[in-house]
Amino acid sequence: MSTTATTPEREVRLAASVDRTIRLITTGKASGETCTPDLAKGPWEFDSGPAGYGPGSSMGDVIPTGSPRQGALPAEYREASDAELHDRIRAAKATLGEKVVVLGHFYQRDEVVQHADFTGDSFQLANAAMTRPEAEAIVFCGVHFMAETADMLSRPDQAVILPNLAAGCSMADMADESGVEECWEQLEEVYGDLTATDASGRVPVVPVTYMNSSAALKGFVGRNGGIVCTSSNATTVLEQAFERGQRVLFFPDQHLGRNTAKAMGVPLEQMPMWNPRKPFGGNAAEDLDDARVILWHGFCSVHKRFTVEQIERARAEHPGVQVIVHPECPMPVVDAADASGSTDFIVKAIQAAPAGSTFAIGTEINLVQRLAAEHPEHEIFCLDPVVCPCSTMYRIHPGYLAWVLEELVAGRVVNRISVGEEVAEPARLALERMLAAKPPASVPVPAGSTIAAATDAAS
Repeated sequence: MSTTATTPEREVRLAASVDRTIRLITTGKASGETCTPDLAKGPWEFDSGPAGYGPGSSMGDVIPTGSPRQGALPAEYREASDAELHDRIRAAKATLGEKVVVLGHFYQRDEVVQHADFTGDSFQLANAAMTRPEAEAIVFCGVHFMAETADMLSRPDQAVILPNLAAGCSMADMADESGVEECWEQLEEVYGDLTATDASGRVPVVPVTYMNSSAALKGFVGRNGGIVCTSSNATTVLEQAFERGQRVLFFPDQHLGRNTAKAMGVPLEQMPMWNPRKPFGGNAAEDLDDARVILWHGFCSVHKRFTVEQIERARAEHPGVQVIVHPECPMPVVDAADASGSTDFIVKAIQAAPAGSTFAIGTEINLVQRLAAEHPEHEIFCLDPVVCPCSTMYRIHPGYLAWVLEELVAGRVVNRISVGEEVAEPARLALERMLAAKPPASVPVPAGSTIAAATDAAS
Protein backbone atom coordinates (compact mmCIF):
# COMPACT_ATOMS: atom_id res chain seq x y z
CA MET A 1 0.00 0.00 0.00
CA SER A 2 1.42 3.37 -1.03
CA THR A 3 2.08 6.03 1.59
CA THR A 4 0.74 9.37 0.36
CA ALA A 5 1.43 12.88 1.60
CA THR A 6 -1.30 15.14 2.96
CA THR A 7 -3.20 17.13 0.35
CA PRO A 8 -1.47 20.52 0.94
CA GLU A 9 1.97 18.87 0.97
CA ARG A 10 1.11 16.86 -2.14
CA GLU A 11 0.01 20.02 -3.95
CA VAL A 12 3.31 21.69 -3.11
CA ARG A 13 5.26 18.64 -4.28
CA LEU A 14 3.35 18.51 -7.57
CA ALA A 15 3.88 22.22 -8.17
CA ALA A 16 7.57 21.94 -7.29
CA SER A 17 8.23 19.00 -9.62
CA VAL A 18 10.25 20.01 -12.67
CA ASP A 19 10.11 16.38 -13.74
CA ARG A 20 6.31 16.58 -13.88
CA THR A 21 6.48 19.89 -15.76
CA ILE A 22 8.77 18.35 -18.36
CA ARG A 23 6.47 15.35 -18.83
CA LEU A 24 3.43 17.60 -19.28
CA ILE A 25 5.23 19.77 -21.84
CA THR A 26 6.68 16.88 -23.84
CA THR A 27 3.32 15.11 -24.01
CA GLY A 28 1.50 18.27 -25.07
CA LYS A 29 -0.57 18.46 -21.88
CA ALA A 30 0.90 21.83 -20.91
CA SER A 31 2.29 24.80 -22.78
CA GLY A 32 5.95 25.65 -22.54
CA GLU A 33 9.28 24.60 -23.98
CA THR A 34 12.13 22.38 -22.87
CA CYS A 35 15.68 22.48 -24.21
CA THR A 36 15.39 18.83 -25.26
CA PRO A 37 12.66 16.16 -25.23
CA ASP A 38 15.26 13.72 -23.87
CA LEU A 39 14.67 15.23 -20.43
CA ALA A 40 11.48 13.15 -20.23
CA LYS A 41 13.50 9.91 -20.40
CA GLY A 42 14.87 8.05 -17.41
CA PRO A 43 18.53 9.00 -16.81
CA TRP A 44 19.51 5.31 -16.95
CA GLU A 45 18.87 5.49 -20.69
CA PHE A 46 22.06 7.54 -20.98
CA ASP A 47 24.24 5.48 -18.63
CA SER A 48 25.27 2.95 -21.28
CA GLY A 49 25.36 5.31 -24.26
CA PRO A 50 28.17 7.59 -25.46
CA ALA A 51 29.96 9.47 -22.69
CA GLY A 52 28.29 12.79 -22.00
CA TYR A 53 26.71 14.93 -19.32
CA GLY A 54 23.20 13.97 -20.37
CA PRO A 55 20.21 16.05 -21.46
CA GLY A 56 19.88 19.54 -20.06
CA SER A 57 22.00 22.65 -19.83
CA SER A 58 25.41 20.96 -20.20
CA MET A 59 24.52 18.56 -23.02
CA GLY A 60 26.66 20.54 -25.48
CA ASP A 61 29.74 20.59 -23.24
CA VAL A 62 32.60 18.22 -24.04
CA ILE A 63 33.10 15.64 -21.30
CA PRO A 64 36.72 14.71 -20.49
CA THR A 65 37.98 11.29 -21.46
CA GLY A 66 37.83 8.87 -18.56
CA SER A 67 35.01 10.62 -16.71
CA PRO A 68 33.15 8.32 -14.28
CA ARG A 69 30.41 6.18 -15.81
CA GLN A 70 27.42 4.64 -14.08
CA GLY A 71 26.77 0.93 -14.48
CA ALA A 72 23.34 -0.42 -15.36
CA LEU A 73 20.62 0.28 -12.82
CA PRO A 74 18.74 -2.98 -12.02
CA ALA A 75 15.46 -3.32 -13.93
CA GLU A 76 13.36 -3.39 -10.76
CA TYR A 77 14.28 0.25 -10.13
CA ARG A 78 13.97 1.34 -13.74
CA GLU A 79 10.51 -0.19 -14.04
CA ALA A 80 9.09 0.74 -10.64
CA SER A 81 6.37 3.37 -10.40
CA ASP A 82 7.06 6.69 -8.72
CA ALA A 83 4.89 5.70 -5.75
CA GLU A 84 6.71 2.38 -5.33
CA LEU A 85 10.13 4.07 -5.40
CA HIS A 86 9.08 6.59 -2.78
CA ASP A 87 7.76 3.81 -0.54
CA ARG A 88 10.96 1.78 -0.95
CA ILE A 89 13.12 4.81 -0.13
CA ARG A 90 11.11 5.54 3.02
CA ALA A 91 11.23 1.91 4.09
CA ALA A 92 14.99 1.65 3.55
CA LYS A 93 15.64 4.85 5.47
CA ALA A 94 13.45 3.64 8.33
CA THR A 95 15.38 0.37 8.46
CA LEU A 96 18.77 2.07 8.38
CA GLY A 97 17.80 4.76 10.89
CA GLU A 98 20.75 6.79 12.12
CA LYS A 99 23.16 4.67 10.12
CA VAL A 100 22.49 6.80 7.03
CA VAL A 101 22.10 10.50 6.28
CA VAL A 102 20.76 11.68 2.92
CA LEU A 103 21.88 15.05 1.57
CA GLY A 104 19.98 16.84 -1.21
CA HIS A 105 21.37 19.78 -3.15
CA PHE A 106 19.08 22.73 -3.93
CA TYR A 107 19.28 21.82 -7.64
CA GLN A 108 18.10 18.24 -7.25
CA ARG A 109 14.72 17.23 -8.63
CA ASP A 110 12.02 17.54 -5.99
CA GLU A 111 11.32 13.79 -6.07
CA VAL A 112 14.79 13.35 -4.53
CA VAL A 113 14.86 16.42 -2.26
CA GLN A 114 11.73 15.29 -0.42
CA HIS A 115 13.71 12.35 0.99
CA ALA A 116 16.74 14.40 2.09
CA ASP A 117 17.60 14.84 5.75
CA PHE A 118 19.35 18.09 4.82
CA THR A 119 18.87 20.39 1.83
CA GLY A 120 21.31 23.13 0.89
CA ASP A 121 24.27 24.13 -1.23
CA SER A 122 27.39 22.03 -1.62
CA PHE A 123 29.35 23.27 1.37
CA GLN A 124 26.34 23.54 3.66
CA LEU A 125 25.62 19.89 2.96
CA ALA A 126 29.19 18.76 3.56
CA ASN A 127 29.05 20.52 6.93
CA ALA A 128 25.59 19.10 7.65
CA ALA A 129 26.99 15.60 7.25
CA MET A 130 29.50 16.36 10.01
CA THR A 131 26.59 16.84 12.43
CA ARG A 132 25.68 13.16 12.02
CA PRO A 133 28.75 11.35 13.40
CA GLU A 134 26.66 8.26 14.08
CA ALA A 135 25.96 7.81 10.35
CA GLU A 136 27.90 4.99 8.72
CA ALA A 137 26.93 6.17 5.23
CA ILE A 138 26.44 9.63 3.72
CA VAL A 139 24.32 9.53 0.56
CA PHE A 140 25.07 12.74 -1.32
CA CYS A 141 22.40 13.59 -3.90
CA GLY A 142 24.43 16.13 -5.82
CA VAL A 143 27.43 15.91 -8.13
CA HIS A 144 30.88 14.38 -7.96
CA PHE A 145 32.93 17.27 -6.53
CA MET A 146 30.39 17.65 -3.72
CA ALA A 147 30.72 14.01 -2.70
CA GLU A 148 34.52 14.39 -2.77
CA THR A 149 34.33 17.34 -0.38
CA ALA A 150 32.05 15.41 1.94
CA ASP A 151 34.48 12.50 1.92
CA MET A 152 37.40 14.75 2.82
CA LEU A 153 35.51 16.34 5.71
CA SER A 154 33.93 13.15 7.07
CA ARG A 155 35.51 10.41 9.16
CA PRO A 156 37.51 7.69 7.36
CA ASP A 157 35.04 5.05 8.52
CA GLN A 158 32.07 6.87 6.97
CA ALA A 159 31.21 5.90 3.40
CA VAL A 160 30.19 8.73 1.06
CA ILE A 161 27.91 7.50 -1.72
CA LEU A 162 26.96 9.23 -4.99
CA PRO A 163 23.76 7.56 -6.27
CA ASN A 164 24.73 8.01 -9.93
CA LEU A 165 28.44 8.11 -10.75
CA ALA A 166 27.68 9.95 -14.00
CA ALA A 167 26.56 13.00 -12.01
CA GLY A 168 29.62 15.12 -12.64
CA CYS A 169 29.93 18.88 -13.25
CA SER A 170 30.88 20.36 -16.60
CA MET A 171 32.23 23.55 -15.00
CA ALA A 172 34.42 21.61 -12.58
CA ASP A 173 35.70 19.55 -15.51
CA MET A 174 36.79 22.68 -17.40
CA ALA A 175 39.86 22.94 -15.17
CA ASP A 176 41.85 19.77 -14.50
CA GLU A 177 45.01 19.28 -12.49
CA SER A 178 47.33 18.85 -15.47
CA GLY A 179 46.01 22.00 -17.17
CA VAL A 180 46.34 24.08 -14.01
CA GLU A 181 49.83 22.70 -13.31
CA GLU A 182 50.87 23.66 -16.85
CA CYS A 183 49.40 27.13 -16.35
CA TRP A 184 51.33 27.46 -13.08
CA GLU A 185 54.57 26.54 -14.83
CA GLN A 186 53.97 29.12 -17.56
CA LEU A 187 53.17 31.78 -14.97
CA GLU A 188 56.49 30.99 -13.34
CA GLU A 189 58.18 31.72 -16.67
CA VAL A 190 56.50 35.13 -16.67
CA TYR A 191 56.78 36.12 -13.00
CA GLY A 192 59.78 34.12 -11.82
CA ASP A 193 59.83 32.12 -8.58
CA LEU A 194 56.19 32.00 -7.47
CA THR A 195 57.22 31.51 -3.84
CA ALA A 196 59.44 34.62 -3.76
CA THR A 197 58.05 37.69 -2.00
CA ASP A 198 58.36 41.36 -2.94
CA ALA A 199 59.21 44.26 -0.61
CA SER A 200 55.71 44.15 0.85
CA GLY A 201 55.90 40.41 1.49
CA ARG A 202 53.58 39.37 -1.35
CA VAL A 203 54.12 36.45 -3.72
CA PRO A 204 53.56 36.92 -7.48
CA VAL A 205 50.37 34.81 -7.68
CA VAL A 206 47.91 33.25 -5.23
CA PRO A 207 45.75 30.43 -6.65
CA VAL A 208 42.05 30.48 -5.76
CA THR A 209 39.70 27.69 -6.75
CA TYR A 210 35.95 27.86 -6.57
CA MET A 211 34.22 25.23 -4.44
CA ASN A 212 32.92 23.78 -7.73
CA SER A 213 36.17 22.02 -8.54
CA SER A 214 37.73 18.61 -8.12
CA ALA A 215 39.49 17.45 -4.97
CA ALA A 216 42.72 17.42 -7.02
CA LEU A 217 42.44 21.15 -7.67
CA LYS A 218 41.60 21.88 -4.05
CA GLY A 219 44.77 19.92 -3.25
CA PHE A 220 46.74 22.00 -5.79
CA VAL A 221 45.78 25.30 -4.16
CA GLY A 222 46.44 23.85 -0.73
CA ARG A 223 49.99 22.91 -1.79
CA ASN A 224 50.63 26.30 -3.39
CA GLY A 225 49.46 28.64 -0.65
CA GLY A 226 46.00 29.11 -2.12
CA ILE A 227 42.45 28.90 -0.89
CA VAL A 228 38.99 27.62 -1.83
CA CYS A 229 36.16 30.12 -2.14
CA THR A 230 32.37 29.98 -2.25
CA SER A 231 30.14 32.43 -4.07
CA SER A 232 29.33 34.13 -0.77
CA ASN A 233 32.85 34.58 0.58
CA ALA A 234 34.60 35.19 -2.76
CA THR A 235 35.09 38.88 -1.93
CA THR A 236 36.65 38.07 1.45
CA VAL A 237 38.87 35.43 -0.17
CA LEU A 238 40.08 37.83 -2.88
CA GLU A 239 40.78 40.54 -0.29
CA GLN A 240 42.91 38.10 1.68
CA ALA A 241 44.60 36.83 -1.49
CA PHE A 242 45.56 40.38 -2.51
CA GLU A 243 47.09 40.89 0.93
CA ARG A 244 49.36 37.90 0.30
CA GLY A 245 49.83 38.13 -3.46
CA GLN A 246 50.25 40.65 -6.25
CA ARG A 247 47.62 38.88 -8.32
CA VAL A 248 45.21 35.93 -8.26
CA LEU A 249 44.74 32.93 -10.54
CA PHE A 250 41.01 32.20 -10.29
CA PHE A 251 39.46 28.97 -11.57
CA PRO A 252 37.36 27.33 -12.89
CA ASP A 253 34.50 29.86 -13.18
CA GLN A 254 35.43 33.04 -15.01
CA HIS A 255 32.11 34.74 -14.26
CA LEU A 256 32.25 34.48 -10.47
CA GLY A 257 35.85 35.73 -10.58
CA ARG A 258 35.06 38.63 -12.89
CA ASN A 259 31.87 39.71 -11.11
CA THR A 260 33.54 39.59 -7.69
CA ALA A 261 36.72 41.41 -8.72
CA LYS A 262 34.79 44.05 -10.68
CA ALA A 263 32.65 44.81 -7.62
CA MET A 264 35.91 45.28 -5.69
CA GLY A 265 37.10 47.88 -8.19
CA VAL A 266 39.48 45.79 -10.28
CA PRO A 267 39.41 47.14 -13.88
CA LEU A 268 38.33 44.67 -16.57
CA GLU A 269 41.57 45.26 -18.47
CA GLN A 270 43.43 43.85 -15.47
CA MET A 271 41.47 40.58 -15.64
CA PRO A 272 42.87 38.66 -18.63
CA MET A 273 41.33 35.33 -19.59
CA TRP A 274 43.47 32.20 -19.48
CA ASN A 275 42.60 29.74 -22.23
CA PRO A 276 44.35 26.46 -21.29
CA ARG A 277 44.46 25.39 -24.93
CA LYS A 278 46.77 28.29 -25.90
CA PRO A 279 50.36 29.14 -24.88
CA PHE A 280 50.32 31.51 -21.90
CA GLY A 281 46.55 31.30 -22.00
CA GLY A 282 46.46 33.29 -25.24
CA ASN A 283 47.89 36.38 -23.52
CA ALA A 284 50.69 38.77 -24.34
CA ALA A 285 53.38 39.29 -21.70
CA GLU A 286 52.25 42.86 -20.96
CA ASP A 287 48.69 41.65 -20.29
CA LEU A 288 49.99 39.25 -17.68
CA ASP A 289 52.33 41.88 -16.19
CA ASP A 290 49.40 44.20 -15.50
CA ALA A 291 47.02 41.45 -14.38
CA ARG A 292 45.32 41.53 -10.98
CA VAL A 293 43.03 38.54 -11.55
CA ILE A 294 43.77 35.87 -14.16
CA LEU A 295 40.46 34.23 -15.07
CA TRP A 296 40.28 30.62 -16.18
CA HIS A 297 38.15 29.97 -19.27
CA GLY A 298 35.39 28.06 -17.47
CA PHE A 299 31.68 28.62 -16.90
CA CYS A 300 28.44 27.08 -15.65
CA SER A 301 26.16 26.10 -18.51
CA VAL A 302 23.07 26.58 -16.32
CA HIS A 303 23.88 30.20 -15.54
CA LYS A 304 25.23 30.96 -18.99
CA ARG A 305 21.66 30.62 -20.29
CA PHE A 306 20.49 33.83 -18.60
CA THR A 307 20.55 37.07 -20.63
CA VAL A 308 19.97 40.79 -20.29
CA GLU A 309 17.11 40.44 -22.78
CA GLN A 310 15.36 38.07 -20.39
CA ILE A 311 15.69 40.64 -17.61
CA GLU A 312 14.32 43.40 -19.84
CA ARG A 313 11.35 41.20 -20.77
CA ALA A 314 10.68 40.39 -17.09
CA ARG A 315 10.68 44.09 -16.18
CA ALA A 316 8.36 44.94 -19.08
CA GLU A 317 5.86 42.19 -18.28
CA HIS A 318 6.05 42.42 -14.45
CA PRO A 319 6.36 46.03 -13.22
CA GLY A 320 8.08 46.14 -9.84
CA VAL A 321 9.72 42.73 -10.31
CA GLN A 322 12.88 42.08 -8.31
CA VAL A 323 15.54 40.30 -10.34
CA ILE A 324 18.03 38.13 -8.44
CA VAL A 325 20.70 36.12 -10.24
CA HIS A 326 23.55 33.86 -9.23
CA PRO A 327 27.07 35.36 -9.58
CA GLU A 328 27.99 32.53 -11.96
CA CYS A 329 25.91 34.45 -14.55
CA PRO A 330 27.76 36.55 -17.15
CA MET A 331 28.73 40.06 -16.03
CA PRO A 332 26.11 41.96 -18.11
CA VAL A 333 23.37 39.85 -16.50
CA VAL A 334 24.67 40.48 -12.97
CA ASP A 335 24.98 44.19 -13.74
CA ALA A 336 21.38 44.35 -15.01
CA ALA A 337 19.91 42.48 -12.02
CA ASP A 338 18.76 44.03 -8.75
CA ALA A 339 20.95 41.66 -6.76
CA SER A 340 23.19 38.64 -7.16
CA GLY A 341 24.10 36.01 -4.62
CA SER A 342 24.52 32.35 -3.80
CA THR A 343 21.69 29.85 -3.81
CA ASP A 344 21.19 30.37 -0.10
CA PHE A 345 21.15 34.16 -0.60
CA ILE A 346 18.30 33.70 -3.07
CA VAL A 347 16.37 31.46 -0.66
CA LYS A 348 16.77 33.90 2.23
CA ALA A 349 15.86 36.94 0.12
CA ILE A 350 12.57 35.33 -0.82
CA GLN A 351 11.86 34.19 2.73
CA ALA A 352 12.41 37.73 4.03
CA ALA A 353 10.33 39.52 1.39
CA PRO A 354 6.89 40.99 2.17
CA ALA A 355 3.92 39.02 0.83
CA GLY A 356 2.95 39.96 -2.70
CA SER A 357 6.50 40.40 -3.96
CA THR A 358 7.40 39.40 -7.50
CA PHE A 359 10.74 37.74 -8.23
CA ALA A 360 12.48 36.77 -11.46
CA ILE A 361 15.27 34.37 -10.54
CA GLY A 362 18.35 33.54 -12.57
CA THR A 363 19.44 30.15 -11.30
CA GLU A 364 18.68 26.45 -11.77
CA ILE A 365 15.01 25.69 -12.47
CA ASN A 366 14.55 23.02 -9.76
CA LEU A 367 15.31 25.56 -7.04
CA VAL A 368 13.21 28.27 -8.68
CA GLN A 369 10.15 26.06 -9.17
CA ARG A 370 10.43 24.70 -5.62
CA LEU A 371 10.59 28.22 -4.19
CA ALA A 372 7.53 29.21 -6.22
CA ALA A 373 5.61 26.20 -4.87
CA GLU A 374 6.68 26.79 -1.27
CA HIS A 375 5.96 30.53 -1.35
CA PRO A 376 2.53 31.04 -2.92
CA GLU A 377 2.41 34.45 -1.23
CA HIS A 378 4.85 35.65 -3.91
CA GLU A 379 5.00 35.47 -7.69
CA ILE A 380 8.25 33.67 -8.50
CA PHE A 381 9.43 32.63 -11.95
CA CYS A 382 12.64 31.67 -13.74
CA LEU A 383 14.23 34.27 -16.01
CA ASP A 384 14.76 31.63 -18.68
CA PRO A 385 11.36 30.58 -20.08
CA VAL A 386 12.84 27.36 -21.47
CA VAL A 387 12.85 24.49 -18.95
CA CYS A 388 16.46 23.30 -18.96
CA PRO A 389 17.72 21.81 -15.66
CA CYS A 390 21.31 21.09 -14.72
CA SER A 391 22.21 18.05 -16.82
CA THR A 392 24.30 16.37 -14.18
CA MET A 393 22.13 17.05 -11.14
CA TYR A 394 19.30 15.56 -13.17
CA ARG A 395 21.20 12.26 -13.44
CA ILE A 396 20.13 11.56 -9.83
CA HIS A 397 16.68 9.94 -9.82
CA PRO A 398 14.63 8.27 -7.05
CA GLY A 399 15.46 4.94 -8.71
CA TYR A 400 19.17 5.38 -7.96
CA LEU A 401 18.44 6.61 -4.44
CA ALA A 402 16.26 3.57 -3.73
CA TRP A 403 18.98 1.28 -5.15
CA VAL A 404 21.88 2.61 -3.04
CA LEU A 405 19.75 2.64 0.12
CA GLU A 406 18.48 -0.91 -0.34
CA GLU A 407 22.06 -2.03 -1.03
CA LEU A 408 23.01 -0.53 2.34
CA VAL A 409 20.15 -2.44 3.98
CA ALA A 410 21.65 -5.59 2.44
CA GLY A 411 25.06 -4.68 3.87
CA ARG A 412 26.61 -3.58 0.57
CA VAL A 413 28.16 -0.18 -0.19
CA VAL A 414 27.94 0.84 -3.85
CA ASN A 415 29.13 3.98 -5.64
CA ARG A 416 31.49 4.97 -2.84
CA ILE A 417 33.49 8.17 -3.44
CA SER A 418 36.94 8.13 -1.86
CA VAL A 419 39.69 10.76 -2.03
CA GLY A 420 43.24 9.55 -1.41
CA GLU A 421 45.02 11.09 1.57
CA GLU A 422 47.79 12.51 -0.64
CA VAL A 423 45.13 14.73 -2.25
CA ALA A 424 42.84 15.12 0.76
CA GLU A 425 45.50 16.48 3.14
CA PRO A 426 46.42 19.63 1.15
CA ALA A 427 42.80 20.02 0.01
CA ARG A 428 41.63 20.14 3.64
CA LEU A 429 44.19 22.88 4.26
CA ALA A 430 42.65 24.95 1.45
CA LEU A 431 39.16 24.26 2.81
CA GLU A 432 40.24 25.32 6.31
CA ARG A 433 41.49 28.60 4.87
CA MET A 434 38.10 29.02 3.21
CA LEU A 435 36.30 28.45 6.52
CA ALA A 436 38.42 31.17 8.10
CA ALA A 437 37.46 33.64 5.35
CA LYS A 438 34.03 34.47 6.69
CA PRO A 439 31.91 37.03 4.83
CA PRO A 440 30.09 39.75 6.77
CA ALA A 441 27.08 38.01 8.33
CA SER A 442 23.78 39.61 7.41
CA VAL A 443 20.36 38.42 6.38
CA PRO A 444 18.51 40.14 3.52
CA VAL A 445 15.90 42.52 4.87
CA PRO A 446 13.42 44.01 2.39
CA ALA A 447 13.49 47.78 2.06
CA GLY A 448 10.55 48.79 -0.09
CA SER A 449 11.04 47.15 -3.45
CA THR A 450 14.77 46.64 -3.07
CA ILE A 451 16.80 43.62 -2.03
CA ALA A 452 19.38 43.81 0.74
CA ALA A 453 22.91 43.01 -0.20
CA ALA A 454 24.42 40.00 1.51
CA THR A 455 24.06 36.79 3.44
CA ASP A 456 26.56 34.51 5.09
CA ALA A 457 25.62 31.60 2.85
CA ALA A 458 28.11 29.32 1.16
CA SER A 459 27.85 28.51 -2.54
